[in-house]
Amino acid sequence: MNKESFLREFMNDIWNEKNFDKVEKYVHPEYTIQLDAADPWEGKTLTHSEFKERLKFSFNSFPDMNFEITSAISEENHVAITWILTGTNLGMIGDYPPTQKSINTKGITIYHFKDNLINGHTQVFDRITVMKQLGFI
Repeated sequence: MNKESFLREFMNDIWNEKNFDKVEKYVHPEYTIQLDAADPWEGKTLTHSEFKERLKFSFNSFPDMNFEITSAISEENHVAITWILTGTNLGMIGDYPPTQKSINTKGITIYHFKDNLINGHTQVFDRITVMKQLGFI
């Protein structure tokens, strides 16, 4: 199995195309968010249905969210990617109202694999820049 290709398909099918019905194809039944500062699910292990709820939360705020993978490094049980995230804020973010403004930010995610499925991630990106782009700070 080529994990990098698998991960690229996952990012396109799930995050860019929003194909919720394909979550089970890519995601392990126990998906742990190891590190993702300011993510309400950080430190939690999610079932498939909880993973889909997390997706809905993201897409409600940014329905046109898109990830462009700029680089990838693969090893036996991990694939690290750098990416550019774009989207337009058309829904609530917590208590913040929609701004109709676009975001463009960069980040890095290390995806963890178990049984040839993605079973978690460690992620860092600049949420402060996003908040500035949206006019919240």
